[in-house]
Amino acid sequence: MNKTFRQGAIGALLDEYEKAILELQEVLIDISDQELQKIVDTATTDESCKSIQTILSHVVRSGYGYAIYIQKPRNHGNQFPNKVFHSSIKNYQQDLIDFFLFTVGTLSNIQDKNLEEFDDNKKILTSWGQIYDTEQILEHAIVHILRHRRQIEKFKIALRA
Repeated sequence: MNKTFRQGAIGALLDEYEKAILELQEVLIDISDQELQKIVDTATTDESCKSIQTILSHVVRSGYGYAIYIQKPRNHGNQFPNKVFHSSIKNYQQDLIDFFLFTVGTLSNIQDKNLEEFDDNKKILTSWGQIYDTEQILEHAIVHILRHRRQIEKFKIALRA
């Protein structure tokens, strides 16, 4: 199989982001609608981490959110989306593709030389208080997918035990 690689630093980040999303989608393939909605972690106080459904709704909203954070300094007017809770994995599979394509579009007018920002006044301040440049928020977005993929893998084991 021939792999096509995107060009440059942005291309590398997008390739890794896409890979993380594809790996997550692979984990989701065999999840039933009942498993999707079943509360697995009854002890957590984090509403985004109780079921596979709540995790995926969080992942999708965050995926759009990271791209919107990147857009903000460039004066785009997109607003953070509301969380949407689906009753089928198929809908989440499409949402993952959609927010990735939204991110690709967001990065289409950014050059590699603009990924890093050393002036803290020009960096992105997130709702959780962290400050990032574009490269750092993309790296965070990739790891966010990886961490929640792992969490879903653990939830699948618990559901099927």
